[in-house]
Amino acid sequence: MDETRLNRVRLRAWRRGIREADLILGPFADAHVRDMTPVELERFEHLLEQPDPDLYAWILGTAPVPLAFDDELMAALRAFRPFERPCL
Repeated sequence: MDETRLNRVRLRAWRRGIREADLILGPFADAHVRDMTPVELERFEHLLEQPDPDLYAWILGTAPVPLAFDDELMAALRAFRPFERPCL
């Protein structure tokens, strides 16, 4: 996979504009973009083009996800817990 493209996607995920979105999408990109297929990476790039308030609401489940984005990628984003720590 093209390293420049992967770095660009990771940077876009971390520099969204809404910090809350950055803190979900950035760690998700760090954890998953290298393992994505070209089709999955393209879908993730398309998702990153969406407005922050909409994307954030879809991930949190406070707004319905449009059918075009209601797929395995969105399910993975909604299940992703970058800062969750196990209880002691």
